[in-house]
Amino acid sequence: MAKRSLSKTVLPTVLTYLGLAVGLVFAGFPILWMFFTSLKSNTEIFALPPRLLPGQFTMIAYRSIFDDPTKVRFFLNSYLVAGVVTVLTVLIAILTAYGFSRYSFWGKNALNVFIISTQTVPPITLLIPYFGMVVTFGIFDSYFALILTYMVFTLPYAILLMTGYLNTLPKEMDEAVLVDGGSSWSALWRVIVPLSLPGIVATAVYTFLLAWNEFLFALTLTKSMEMRTVPIGIELLMGQHAFEWNEMMAMSVLGSLPLLVLYLIAQRYFLAGMTAGSVKS
Repeated sequence: MAKRSLSKTVLPTVLTYLGLAVGLVFAGFPILWMFFTSLKSNTEIFALPPRLLPGQFTMIAYRSIFDDPTKVRFFLNSYLVAGVVTVLTVLIAILTAYGFSRYSFWGKNALNVFIISTQTVPPITLLIPYFGMVVTFGIFDSYFALILTYMVFTLPYAILLMTGYLNTLPKEMDEAVLVDGGSSWSALWRVIVPLSLPGIVATAVYTFLLAWNEFLFALTLTKSMEMRTVPIGIELLMGQHAFEWNEMMAMSVLGSLPLLVLYLIAQRYFLAGMTAGSVKS
């Protein structure tokens, strides 16, 4: 009986870890291949049979990126646009979610439905209308155009995510601040916001990821090399007759690092914020 009981507990554990190991290899192998390819010369990349580890490690691809001011500008543009979009989106989402979570007003349900319905529209269908608007308002090929456009796509989900999290916080906390002579504004910033840190971090990480990785609108709404972002910079390495594979992989590695670091730092808050509103207490 003891052996049977032991097998019932050990076998599922072993299978679980085995499945996780297979999943880790499946998910991690492309990342390793990308990293080691960035350390190869273009000649070695096409060697047969292909090898994961380079025969001779070289940093020529990374030196080519850092020695080129235009390619460095791609990263600065992505940091600037993604950072501003994240800050503005989180700020507006907090204020909007607080209103949805704590107040009842005419048209609240209709507005909620409208926000949710915007998530069903494929972004590519809005490309031409947005291009026309950006050109009409004279903001084509500018940070302003990218920031406004990205916020249109990040705000709806950010508002829904923050509203779901604020709904888990009891309204009695707001009422206690009001009883003590405070205002709704002080209740929001002194009580609700500090307690909503997991939800705020989850919203910020999601927003930054979306803005950093966006390709289609960045390609359409900018034309000068001074305004291009990292995804466009990677695409520009695809020439008519040759691809700079090692530089493409190096730029992909450098472009992935901020996202990886951001997720690792905020992982605990991110998971808590993403799951907080999923169940009704």
